[in-house]
Parts: sequence; C-alpha cells; structure tokens
Amino acid sequence: MIADVASSKPAGESRIPVEDRLFSLVLALLATETGLLKSEILSTVRGYAERYDARGGNANLERQFERDKDDIRDLGIPLETVESPDRPGDNQALRYRIPKGEYDLPVDVRFTADELALLGLAAEVWREASLSADSQRALTKLRSLGIEPREPVIGYAPRLRVRDAAFEPLRQALDKRQRVRFHYLKPGEQAPRLRTVEPYAVVLHEGRWHLHGRDVDAAAPRTFLLSRIVGDVKALPGAPFEPPPADVQDRVLADLQALRLANAADLAVSAGSDAEVRLGKRAVQSDDDAGVIRLHYTDEVVFADELASYGPEVRVLAPASLREAVRARLATVAAAHRAGGVA
Repeated sequence: MIADVASSKPAGESRIPVEDRLFSLVLALLATETGLLKSEILSTVRGYAERYDARGGNANLERQFERDKDDIRDLGIPLETVESPDRPGDNQALRYRIPKGEYDLPVDVRFTADELALLGLAAEVWREASLSADSQRALTKLRSLGIEPREPVIGYAPRLRVRDAAFEPLRQALDKRQRVRFHYLKPGEQAPRLRTVEPYAVVLHEGRWHLHGRDVDAAAPRTFLLSRIVGDVKALPGAPFEPPPADVQDRVLADLQALRLANAADLAVSAGSDAEVRLGKRAVQSDDDAGVIRLHYTDEVVFADELASYGPEVRVLAPASLREAVRARLATVAAAHRAGGVA
C-alpha cells in the first residue's frame, strides 16, 4: 500500500502540491496497523520521497513532516504516535498511524448528492481568498473520506477569515526561522508588553492557536495564545536562528494536554439549556441526577470567559479561583448594563 502513494518523480518535474502530499500521507498512515517510522514515511510517501536523501541531511524534510502532522490533526484526523517498547524515549523509533476505525464515518451516516455538493462548497468558500491553504486542507479531508467535491452550487464564494491575524506572519517567520516582535497582553496586565520571540511552532489546542518559541528577553521557552497578540507581528532581519528539535510540535501539544488534564472544573448546568448541550459534550464525568458535570480546561481566563457567556445556565462549583473569575465577569457585565440604563 505504501508503494501506491509513493512516486519516482523524475528530476526537474514540478514539486508536489501540498494537498497531494497530505493526501498521500493520510493514505499511507491509514494503510498500516503497526505504524510507519519517520524514515519509512520520508523515503516512500509521495511528496517526501522525491527529496529524500538516503545518506542523511533530511532536516528540512523532517521539519516539513512535523508541519504536515499538525495540518492533518487540524483536519480532525486522529494521527497517533506509537512509542517502541524496546526503545522508549527514542524519537527515531516512534511510529505514526491513523486508526481506521476512529477515522471512518459512522456506518449510519450517508450523504445525498446535494449534501456532498455543500460539503464541497464549504471547502470552496476559501478559493482564491486570503486563506486558500485552508481550502486545500478541506479538500484533502473530503477526498480522504472518498468524497470528490463537485463544482460550487452557487456562483460565488464569500471571503472568510477563520484564524487569528497573527497566524500567517508567524507561519512565514517560522518557515524562514526569523525572529518576530509583537505586543502581547497577558491576563491581569493593564497594557500589552513588547515581546521578541524565536518562533518554534504554531499549534492548535482546544480550538485555539498557540505560538511556542524562545522568548529572547527572558532567554527561556514560552507559549503564547495568538488571540492575545495585539497589533501586527513584525519579522526581524538577521540570520536564521538555530532550528528547534524536530519533534517540538509533539512536545508542545503534550505539555498543553498535560496542563489541561491537571485542571478540572465541576459545573452545575441547567437541564435542557445550551450550556448543558455544549459543555456536556466535553464532560469527562457527569451526574445526571444532580445536573453536575466535570470538565478539563487549559487556560482559566479563557474558560472563565466561556462560562460567563452562558449566564445563569451554568454555576461553577469548583475550583474557587474559576468561580471567582466567572463572578467577576458577570459583575462587570451587570455594572455596564446599570451604567447604560439597561433594566
């Protein structure tokens, strides 16, 4: 099966489009139960094999693979990393796979021709727009499900922006290993502070984009939430900084996941409310009789904002710090309404 997605591209032929490379990678990882080594992927899968050097010197290719893993996970595809029991901690012995059972559509899900057309349209929305890369990723997702998108069913597609404004300049700086400078508003501070960062990775966690890199002034690694970047991100001139470890994205995601699991909130939600439906989907424990659910969260400030938006539909039982943060937000809203003369 791996050979099916590999290619012996002759020298001088144009480079493989990114969506084709991702599609080939998805097929290869679906075709294996035990998983593939990174070396096996880079040497056999179309889009990597054409530039693979068996003698070594594949650092750029490895970084591209790390970015591709993030893109695949952004599509909602469950890409797994499996550690070798004989060589624990050895990154070169890691195997990658996509469990087919977790990726298949449920057996009772069927699409009509019109629904398939609309799925295709959802990807085409970004055609020729500022986020054309998103369109390519969406088409990859559809094709890997066995769906070949049709032409759009309407004559135009609106231009939508679905990422933080800082995403694209950070991605470009990351590719070129350029330092960046931006203003960052940290929770609890009154004004944003100027940060100079060597960007190592941009990752998606709990639906929010994070930048991980080396804070030059602090001389230490830091992770920043892109939504807290204020103003423009400026790339700084100068020689490229030293590349980070090839598995930096996996490390960052593992750290964020560990932080999420370390934070748990017990919430009382109103029966039949929007809060019960939305938050209930993420609950790790629930007591239906008492109307209490438990959720994990990564960032208390972000989570407090979300909970406050449900108003009286949700009440925080624990921890106390989260409860007070939500109360403070609701008090601010109430005060603003009183000041504006809203009953």
